[in-house]
Amino acid sequence: MRVAEIFRSIQGEGRLTGTESVFVRASGCNLRCWYCDTPYTSWAPEGENLSVEEIVERVEELCRSPSQTPPTMETPPTVRHVVLTGGEPMLFAELVPLCAELRRAGRHITVETAGTLYLPVECDLMSISPKLSNSTPPAEREPHWASRHESHRHVPGVISRLVAEYDCQLKFVVDRLEDCREVESYLAEFPQINRSRAMLMPQGTDAGDLARKAEWLVPYCAEHKLGFCPRRQIEWFGSLRGT
Repeated sequence: MRVAEIFRSIQGEGRLTGTESVFVRASGCNLRCWYCDTPYTSWAPEGENLSVEEIVERVEELCRSPSQTPPTMETPPTVRHVVLTGGEPMLFAELVPLCAELRRAGRHITVETAGTLYLPVECDLMSISPKLSNSTPPAEREPHWASRHESHRHVPGVISRLVAEYDCQLKFVVDRLEDCREVESYLAEFPQINRSRAMLMPQGTDAGDLARKAEWLVPYCAEHKLGFCPRRQIEWFGSLRGT
């Protein structure tokens, strides 16, 4: 399994925001969002090929390492939560035995995915980030990837299966009000999704830009009974690798 980085930090998004976790970032993706904040796992994938045993060993070492939490946060003696992210971790068949080994070690497992691929993994939280039309790269700049991304970004069968089989949260990246309307159309397509599990997250990697978008997005979420998902890791650390 190609891995870009393994690190210990604080979960900055979703239901587990504020939870100290070890992150395993797979390198490789079947999509090409123009705003991807980890291009070293998509547009220019990098990393090393690691066996499941090597990944588990590094994860367990980090789980027992000194805390990386800011001093204002409560520090647990060891980390229980592991986040498998990317890129797109569902690209790798090794994810199945990796999750099994982490579960055997007593870890709480979150899998972060775009919801376009399926693997029968063991996990406690399936964190799905469906890609809206605002994610497609400009055709004039990336004609190959624009077409491929647009045709692969939405796979209803996979979404239905993930929602049926796992405890899920859904995070939608939005830039403007039109994106919110697209989210409503998306949720109407899947009436089985509980709206309380859906969150809107402002697009961006700059704390000031995120704050400006939050000014209108927070009241929108409250009015439409959707969750608001800030990107706390940007506030805490900035747009840095390993956070």
